[in-house]
Order: sequence, then structure tokens, then C-alpha cells
Amino acid sequence: MLVLLPPSEGKASAEAGAPLDTGALSLPGLTAARETVLAELVELCAADETKAQEVLGLSDGLKGEIAKNAGLRTAGTRPAGEIYTGVLYDALGLASLDAAARKRAERSLLVFSGLWGAVRIGDRIPSYRCSMGVKLPGLGALGAYWRAPMAEVLPTAAGEGLVLDLRSAAYATAWKPKGEVAGRTATVRVLQSKIVAGVEKRTVVSHFNKATKGRLVRDLLSAGLDPADPAELVAALRELGYAVEAQAPAKSGKAWAVDVIVTEL
Repeated sequence: MLVLLPPSEGKASAEAGAPLDTGALSLPGLTAARETVLAELVELCAADETKAQEVLGLSDGLKGEIAKNAGLRTAGTRPAGEIYTGVLYDALGLASLDAAARKRAERSLLVFSGLWGAVRIGDRIPSYRCSMGVKLPGLGALGAYWRAPMAEVLPTAAGEGLVLDLRSAAYATAWKPKGEVAGRTATVRVLQSKIVAGVEKRTVVSHFNKATKGRLVRDLLSAGLDPADPAELVAALRELGYAVEAQAPAKSGKAWAVDVIVTEL
């Protein structure tokens, strides 16, 4: 099973760790592309704070992120699973997984990133600020930039089992599973169900969405469940107590649509 996750906007600091070594990161086929994005981001942030703030979409209160980006090559690093924080990662709770579940997480979790393309949770990275929606002056929109290198690397990383896609829309632009891989991909939404005037209403609510996605990944890892395809995923989630609705693709080469229905956090 390969689990595709979004990163978090907020990130923990990594001041004391060893400096970045892009050649040591997982998915070495992305190294050249990572170096290209890194070089432009560092140059932008070192040369022109005003332009960097505009390009990165930062508020005045986040101007400190610009200096952080300018120093990425010498900044300390920590495992990506410690760098990414926020609702999804709080619910996932990597630090409190038992040893067996932690090993499963290191094998199966892949976090997408505007700067790195994608990293595994054990990869050592510095804290940074660069979302997939950013348009760097020399490279353009990062979602589009990453498509070609991702298309080369991700099908192999996907192996032969389930691809569980929990990414937000911005990060899904970087790689869309195709062909045979798409057929064993499940794209998951979390919908909050409410009864309004006697009628059920379902909506996507960010906090419910992120927390539930983190929790269901944790539950799969903790239970040692490794579904081989979307149908097995649906069965596994129901076994774990989730209310799930699934729709198989109408034609080959498309992903399954899986909805997890929640009523409370």
C-alpha cells in the first residue's frame, strides 16, 4: 500500500539537525528536479524579500519564512514525519505508533511537497515554506512543473498494491495515477453528515477532513491492515468502524471514489 498525503502549512523547526543532503532523499529520480526548485527558491528569497513575499503568498506576520527559505542549504534537518505538523499529522500521531506500525508507515507514507516533489517520512528535510500552488518566476506553477518528473518516478514507487490518495486538490495536480495504477487507486473524501430540517446534508469540512484522514491512516497502520486494492480498502475501513461509500470507476484507467461519512470529530 502506498499512501499519498498532503504536507502541512505549519512546520516544526529543525535548527539542530544535520544540513540538507538532497542526494540522500528517497525517490532519487526526483533529485535533479528538487535541486532546480531549491536553487530558485533560495535565490528568490535571498535576493528580494518583497517579491518573495508576493510569490509565496505570505502575510506580513509570516515574513520570517523568507529568511528561513534563503538559508535552506545550511539549515538543520529532521525526519519529514517530525517536520510536518497540523491537524492531519496530529491525528496520525506518528511518534506514538508502536514499532511495527512505525515501520509500516516508513514504507507506505509519501508526503507531497511543492519543494521536494514527494518525500517519505524518514527523509531528513529542513523546515520550509513553498506550497504546490506557488508560481516561481523561472519555473512557473509547481504543480505543473512536477508532473513530468513524478510521471517518471511514481508508477514504480506505487508498486503493485493499493494507492490510497488522501491529497488535497493542489497536491493532486502534481501526479495523477494512470492506466493500471489508476485502477488500484482509491481517492478518498471525508464528508460531514448533518440533518437539517429533516434532510441529510453532506459537506466537506476542512478540520473533519484532515483529522479523519489522519485517523484512518493511523488505524490501518496500527491494525496491520494492508489492503491490496480499493475493494479491500473499503472492507478494511468498515471493519475498523468507518462508514464508507464507494464507487468503482465506470471505465478502466480511472480511480475509485471512496467517501468516508462522519457525523462528529
